[in-house]
Amino acid sequence: MSKPLKVALLGAGVVGSQVARIILEQGDTLESRIGRRLELVGVGVKRLDTERPGIDPALLTTDLEALVSRGDLDVVIELIGGVEPAGALVLKAIEHGASVVSANKALLADELGVLSRAAQEKGVDLYYEAAVAGAIPIIRPLRESLVGDDIIKVMGIVNGTTNFILDKMVTNGVGFDEALAEAQALGFAEADPTADVEGHDAAAKAAILAGLAFHTEVRREEVYCEGITGVTADDIAAAKRLGCTVKLLATASLTDDDSIIVKVHPAMVADKHPLASVSGAYNAIFVNSREAGELMFLGQGAGGSPTASAVMGDVVTVARNRHRGTAGYVGSPYTRRPVAPIAEATAQFHVTFDVVDRPGILARSAAIFGTHDVSLRVVQQTTQPGTGTARLEVMTHATTEASMAAIVAELEGSEFVGAPVRLMRVEGF
Repeated sequence: MSKPLKVALLGAGVVGSQVARIILEQGDTLESRIGRRLELVGVGVKRLDTERPGIDPALLTTDLEALVSRGDLDVVIELIGGVEPAGALVLKAIEHGASVVSANKALLADELGVLSRAAQEKGVDLYYEAAVAGAIPIIRPLRESLVGDDIIKVMGIVNGTTNFILDKMVTNGVGFDEALAEAQALGFAEADPTADVEGHDAAAKAAILAGLAFHTEVRREEVYCEGITGVTADDIAAAKRLGCTVKLLATASLTDDDSIIVKVHPAMVADKHPLASVSGAYNAIFVNSREAGELMFLGQGAGGSPTASAVMGDVVTVARNRHRGTAGYVGSPYTRRPVAPIAEATAQFHVTFDVVDRPGILARSAAIFGTHDVSLRVVQQTTQPGTGTARLEVMTHATTEASMAAIVAELEGSEFVGAPVRLMRVEGF
């Protein structure tokens, strides 16, 4: 019989405890799939006095650096989160010859290039399927299945919390605060939901997806980011009138000059688009490639069990490679595509603003769009009884973010428009 493959686990929280359970309880099944048994030899934790049912206390240690530096580890599973000390621990594990499986989106969004090069130089694996969309297999298709194709665009719903909140606002007609409170009560949102509702979580995932799709390095700070805290009932109602649903989208797309645009923001998604029907806390990622065309990946994007499933899928793959004495393709970036500023991105926009209700104002408003070479696809005017104002709703044809910003500034500076002007991008028309 071959000696077991030695595995160390960093972190024993919601996901880590599930991963430990699977390794400890399903040893025979995993051995049949790998060809070698997995032996959990250490679990790195912050505190030793926390109850961890099913995990032998003798496995626990607070000296994570010593654990990853043992020199006899085959696989290190990093589930502690954050950039540091996770980054240093992963590099230390690689330095000592271990392959690494991680679900750490924050670390990978900032240091994927560094970690990939380190793994490639050492001849070990670096896998991170669980870092982006829980149980949804999207990393491997981008890194392996579609590596012979050219990706044009990756767009998706990659944060289950915000999708749940927006879905409740659409289906139940509730406001943002009420929908957030329900998400927190059901465990879909943290007590401090800032990372989710401000779009930071989705932006980290967008950086990872963009780097993989376009074979370049993309850091979190290069991703344009807007959250959903400003989405109102009026926005939801306006989207319904257009035959749309509001979603928080993460998008990475290739431009005509071979740069890339990476952004996260709310958008009115046309009901005919597949992403519009993704409800609750589900995630979905839509990929458009030159040869394969349009592909969509849908599933549970968060939670202990779904994320543990993705982690264990990577563990089995890495362990198989280890058993055979080989390593898979790490996917180290090999292009230097620049990330273009958001001003250069193009989109359709839905624009709402109140104007003085008198003859000629509609024409003067439209002229401002025309001055910036932006054509209008839909125009609706609604009188506001007893106010002397009318509300204009406009949907544009595709234009640049820079042009739209100039239009908004001119509208808000005019004597006949009441500020603020509200706008939201439109997808799928």
